[in-house]
Amino acid sequence: MRRLLRPVLAAATTTLAALACTTPAGPATAGTAPVDASGVSAGPVASADAPYDVLVFSKTAGFRHDSIAVGTQAIRDLGAANNFTVTATEDATAFTTGNLAQYEAVVFLNTTGDVLDAGQQGAFESYVRAGGGYVGVHAAADTEYDWPFYGNLVGAYFASHPAIQQANVKAVDRGHAATAHLPQTWTRTDEWYNYRTNARSTARVLTTLDESSYSGGGMGADHPHTWCKPYEGGRSFYTGGGHTQQSYAEPAFRAHLLGGIRYAAGRTKADCRAESGYTTLYNGSTSGWSQAGPGSFTNADATLTSVGGMGLYWYSAREFTSYSLKLDWKLAGDDNTGVFIGFPPSTDPWSAVNNGYEVQIDATDTADRTTGAVYTFKSADIAARDAALNPPGEWNTYELLVDGERLQVFLNGVKINDFTNTDPARSLAGHIGIQNHGDGDDASFRNIRIKDLGTPGGNTTIQAEAFGTASGVQPYPKAGANGGQTLGYVDPGDWAAYPGVDLTGVTSFRARVVSGGPGGAIQVRADSASGAVLGTVAVPNTGGWESFADVTTTLSTVPAGLRNLYLTFTGTGSGLFDVDDFTLVRTTGGGPRSGPVVGLAGKCLDVAGAATADGTKIQLYGCNGTGAQRWTVTSGGGPVVGLGGKCLDVSAGGTADGTKVQLWTCNGSGAQNWTPQVNGTLLNPQSGRCLDVSGNNSADGTQIHIWTCHSGANQKWTLP
Repeated sequence: MRRLLRPVLAAATTTLAALACTTPAGPATAGTAPVDASGVSAGPVASADAPYDVLVFSKTAGFRHDSIAVGTQAIRDLGAANNFTVTATEDATAFTTGNLAQYEAVVFLNTTGDVLDAGQQGAFESYVRAGGGYVGVHAAADTEYDWPFYGNLVGAYFASHPAIQQANVKAVDRGHAATAHLPQTWTRTDEWYNYRTNARSTARVLTTLDESSYSGGGMGADHPHTWCKPYEGGRSFYTGGGHTQQSYAEPAFRAHLLGGIRYAAGRTKADCRAESGYTTLYNGSTSGWSQAGPGSFTNADATLTSVGGMGLYWYSAREFTSYSLKLDWKLAGDDNTGVFIGFPPSTDPWSAVNNGYEVQIDATDTADRTTGAVYTFKSADIAARDAALNPPGEWNTYELLVDGERLQVFLNGVKINDFTNTDPARSLAGHIGIQNHGDGDDASFRNIRIKDLGTPGGNTTIQAEAFGTASGVQPYPKAGANGGQTLGYVDPGDWAAYPGVDLTGVTSFRARVVSGGPGGAIQVRADSASGAVLGTVAVPNTGGWESFADVTTTLSTVPAGLRNLYLTFTGTGSGLFDVDDFTLVRTTGGGPRSGPVVGLAGKCLDVAGAATADGTKIQLYGCNGTGAQRWTVTSGGGPVVGLGGKCLDVSAGGTADGTKVQLWTCNGSGAQNWTPQVNGTLLNPQSGRCLDVSGNNSADGTQIHIWTCHSGANQKWTLP
C-alpha cells in the first residue's frame, strides 16, 4: 500500500549576501492606498511620476457600453491624482501623426467595431512604433477585426460572453503595477469575455479567469483576462474588466487601470515578454527551500519578506546548470539584498559568497555593487539600469539567464549586464538563493520560477521531485537522496511533468531510483502523459528503501527543442519505487549546441513575436536572451531548431535570391538543412545560397532570407 505522507516542514527563512548599491533612479514613490468593500487593497499610490498626457478614445461603431462616461471620468480622476492630463474624444480625426505625438498613452475605452479609417490607422501604427503606449479596456478587444496590426496590438479578439456575474480572477503575475496590489484570488462582478485565441503566446499574462467560479467560460483551464506586451517599439496593456459602471467605482479596479496606464505611458516598468515553460520554485509554498545562517523570511500572501541576517534562503532541492531564473522583488526604501547563483550545497551562507556569484539589489552603492551588478565582479550598464528600474515601493522583475558560464541580467525585460565567469574556482552552475541582508534591510520577493535550459551540448540532470505538474506522486524527504528528497508515492498510472526541457540531441535516459516495493517501470514521453513512448526502463526492487541504484535505457524518435517531458509509471500493486533524479544523456562530440545566433550589428536571429505558427517570420532583432532567439545547431550541419521545436526553413523550398526564411515544422527536407562555413556564413546546400539579412539593414524586424553567398557582414553568423 502507499506509504503514509509525512509532512515536510519548510520555514520561510533568511539569506545572506554581500553589501551592494548605486545611484537611485526611477519614477514614483509609493504611498498608502485605500481598500475596497471586499478588503482588497487599491495598491500603492504613485505620487511622483513625471507629468504626462493621455488620450481616451471611446468611439463605437457597434454595441455601446453605458459605462463609457463613468469610465472616462474615472480616468480623469486618476489623472488628477497621479500627475497626468486626460483628453477624451470620440472623434477619429484626432488620430493624426502630429496630434498623437503629444500623448504618452492612448486608451481605447470600450470601443467597438471599425472606428478608424486607413489614414488614421497608419498614424496610430506610427505612433506605437515611435514608442507610444496603448491601453485596451474590455470591448477594445471587440474592435477593428480587419486591421492585423491592431489585432496583434490588443493581443486577442472577443469571441463571446455569458451574463454579468461574479467570478474569481487569478492574479498569476503580481510583479506588474496593474496587479501588484491584488490578492492571488480577486473576486468581483463583471462581464467575462471569451477570446478567439489565447494571448499567452505573444504577451505576458497577468490575470486569468477561474472558469469553475462562474458559468459560461469557454477557454478552459488557461483563460487569460489581463496581459501586457512590448509591441513594435511601443507598449500594450489590455484588461478584460470594465463592462459595468460599478467597475469604475472599485478602488482595486481603478488601481488596476492606473497600473496599466502607467505601464503604457512608460512611467512604470515591467517584464511583459511572453513567458512559457517555467517551473515554480516559490509562489507561497516553501517546499524545497532551506535557511542558511541567521535571520529569516516571513511568508505571507505568497510573498517572502526579509527579517534580520545576514543569511541565505536557498533552494536546496536541486542544482541548476543552464537556465532562466525569474523573480519579482521590491525594496521598502534604501535597502540591501541580492540573488545568489552558482554555489554548492551548504548550511553556511558564506559558502555562497565565497563560491558563487551575487546579483545585487541596492541602487545606492558603488557601480560594482549596485542593483544589476555581479557583486564586486562587474557593474551593470548604469544608464540602461536606471531607465529600467522602478523605485522603492514598486516591484521589479529580474531574469538571470545562465548559459554555461555566461550570465545575462535582465531588469524588467531590459538587458543590463553580461558577465562571463573565467574563475576556475567558481561556476555559474549550482544552487540559487535570496538574501536577507540584516536588520533594517527590508526586501520582498514573489513568484520565483525557473526554466531549465540544460547544458549546451551536454547532459541534463533533473531532480525528479522538481516537477511542474503531476498526478498521484509527491515529493518525499529521504536521507541519501540528492537534494534531500525523492519523487515518492509512485503507483501505476501516476505521472510527473517537467515543462520546458531541451530534448535536442538526447539519446538515452538514466535514473537514480530506490525501491523496497514491487518495482515497475518508467516510461519517457514528450508533450503529454499519453504521448508516444520514447523509451521504457525497468525499475527493480533495489534491496530496500535506503538502497539506491541507477537504471538506464536508450530513447528513440526524440523531438528537438524545448518540450514538456513526462514520466509515466507502470507496475503492479502500489508503492512501486521512488525516483531521486534522472539524466537526459546526449551524444558527444559535434553534438548539438543551444544559444543565440548572432549576426549583423551584433543583433540576433529572432522568431517574430515569439510565435510558433508555421510560416512565422524570421528576423534580425536586438539580442534579448528570450526563447525566440534560442537556436539549437550541430557543428557538422543539419536542421537549426528554434522556438516550439520548429525549424529554420526556406519558404516553399525556394532557391531564388530573396526567398524568405521562416519557422516551420521540422520535416527533414533540404529547405531545413544548414551547413556552417569556415568564413562564418550559413549555407543552405539545396539552394546553394546563404542566410542573409535583407538589404544589409540592421534595423530591428528586418526580414531574413537567402541570397547568393558573398561573405559580407550581413551573411556572417556566430553560432552557439
